[in-house]
Amino acid sequence: MRTVKSDRLRIVEMWVGVIMVLHRVCVVAALLLMSVEQVSVLKTEGKVETVMEKMVERVVEHYLKGCHLVFLTTTTHSPLASSIIRRLGVGGVVRDMTVDSEQHVWGDIRTTCRAVILITHHNHNNTNMALSLLERIGLYKRSEVVVVAVGLREDVKRVLLHPSLRNTAHALYLAFTPNTTPFTILTSSSISTSAPTPHTTSQSTGWKTDGGGVSVYRRCLYCNNGQAAVQLVGSWTSDNTLNPQHQFFKDQFLNFQGYVLRVVTVSYFPFVDYIRAKEEPGTPVTLTDSVDMRLLHTFTRKLNFTYTIHEEPQRTWGAEKDGVFGGMMGQLQREESDMCTASGTTPNRFKVIDYARIYPSDIMTVTSLQPSLLPQYLALVTPFSDGVWLSLLVGVVGWSVAMWALQLVWTKMVAEGGRGISFSMALMYGWGALLEQTHPDPSLSVSGQLLVGWWLVFCVVITTGYRSSLVAHLTVQGKTAPIDTLEDMVALQGWRWGTEESLYKGAVVEYFTKHQDPVVQKTHSVLEVLGWEEGLRKVQEGDYSFLAFRDFIRFIVGSRYTDANGRSPFFISKKGISVLPFLGWWFRDGAPLYHRFKELLNRLESAGVRGYWTEQVLEKRIKESREAILRDSQDSRPRLILGDERHETLKLGHMQGAFYLLCLGLAVAFHVLILELIVPPPQTPTASL
Repeated sequence: MRTVKSDRLRIVEMWVGVIMVLHRVCVVAALLLMSVEQVSVLKTEGKVETVMEKMVERVVEHYLKGCHLVFLTTTTHSPLASSIIRRLGVGGVVRDMTVDSEQHVWGDIRTTCRAVILITHHNHNNTNMALSLLERIGLYKRSEVVVVAVGLREDVKRVLLHPSLRNTAHALYLAFTPNTTPFTILTSSSISTSAPTPHTTSQSTGWKTDGGGVSVYRRCLYCNNGQAAVQLVGSWTSDNTLNPQHQFFKDQFLNFQGYVLRVVTVSYFPFVDYIRAKEEPGTPVTLTDSVDMRLLHTFTRKLNFTYTIHEEPQRTWGAEKDGVFGGMMGQLQREESDMCTASGTTPNRFKVIDYARIYPSDIMTVTSLQPSLLPQYLALVTPFSDGVWLSLLVGVVGWSVAMWALQLVWTKMVAEGGRGISFSMALMYGWGALLEQTHPDPSLSVSGQLLVGWWLVFCVVITTGYRSSLVAHLTVQGKTAPIDTLEDMVALQGWRWGTEESLYKGAVVEYFTKHQDPVVQKTHSVLEVLGWEEGLRKVQEGDYSFLAFRDFIRFIVGSRYTDANGRSPFFISKKGISVLPFLGWWFRDGAPLYHRFKELLNRLESAGVRGYWTEQVLEKRIKESREAILRDSQDSRPRLILGDERHETLKLGHMQGAFYLLCLGLAVAFHVLILELIVPPPQTPTASL
């Protein structure tokens, strides 16, 4: 028994020894294999880094030459980034993830080209932190900035579809992959491989690389049914060849491929008008014929996109408080909408959103009653103003005094003993010359006759002008001066004024509250805010003016307060104030389509299409509104007050002033005749011979 047990123990010990030897052999073999593999990996990574450096150098050389480059890495010390900077020969600084400010990152205002070189190091957390840094330093505000990322293929979607690049128009991703496939589109949900393009030959299927290469991916803004996607454009091999030859940074704004544009609006005819789907705040709307509708429909056909449009819930353009906007501007600031329809400009709006000018300033005009007729009893004095009448009186008296004084000096110093004229006679001569009813007195000296002659010429000139004005005024009765400016309005005693409540918002309120002009301040101090119907009713009652934008009030007066002959009780001032420098569309900050829209708007403005459409929309809408009112059996149109019918034709009443003057002249002549018959003329002594 003892022998059997010892044999078994020796066998077990032998097998244990064998197992231990095999274990040591396996460990040594594993270490050898790991060493070989590590060396292989290091060689491959070294080759990849070399290819990456060449690729980045080639991209910068061909597409980003002269640009302001910002290097961003996911580690504090990046050998690859340092090597790239050395190869490029630029004095850039590798920025780590502690950068948290826009200051000095994007260069100064003279910088016209900017690019970000993002180098990742196979760490998802660090990559996300780097992309978040791009968000903090405002990459989303600068859609023109080019982004070139370097990393693994598995991070392609993570980087190119990250929200921080949502507005970036040109972004590349250089990824190392041993094997690449033909033209590929990567969406946010999956990576799908499409069939080869017509330009791809059979040899290009399954591009192979000798020991490694770089696949080039591009962010495509609208490839995924109008949404962002990732597109494989080619493979960069170790022999410095690119296959196939695709342009890295092509124009993506020629076709939006069904992109859905989010639009917010507030009614402002003739620029934008619509029909609400419901009466609830923020309801979707359907645009009716207006300038903005024509522009949008033209753009949708040109650029292949659609849009959804809704009314701003508060129906306001947007006032600012502590840097935060409400209304339409607030929705753009919060990126809830892509753009808004026609709105005015303010300095604070430019700080947070982008603007595209479309319309010139729509001036705010003063609407009042038509100038009224002057009283007939003023027909004799109204041809000339008070200043002209005063000048005429001073001229007659002055010249008469001058003639009397010169004649007196002449008789005293030159023609001693001569007979001069009295002051009363000189005054009568002057007045008679004005009326062209005098003649030189033979008893006057030569100097006196010359003075009377020159005075007669002067009076004839004045009398001719006076008679022309008098005849015109007596024939066609004059009118009171129209209210054409704010100065005219505020100068009137007991006058009141108001403005349209739907337009007194946003930039309009800011203009009146912040303006330093005394006339504007006085206008705002007593300004009433009311609807246009009530405002025009008060204008008809008298001593009241209504302030509104020109095109808006032209439509209201033209469609509701003008008869078939074009007569209206209201006078819309020709002059006005530019409350809003310009009108245009606003876009959320950094919207990539902003520059394309702005380019098309400038083309339409240069061609004169915008101005033509504005007048056409106004005329068409006025005509349609008038016809609708005439068809309406329950005509609720405000009553038309056209004033005196004597405006139409020249009648006998227009000659009342002339008859008054004729009767006055006959009465004076009759009394002078009676006086001459009753009172004998004075006897003039005759000189004795």
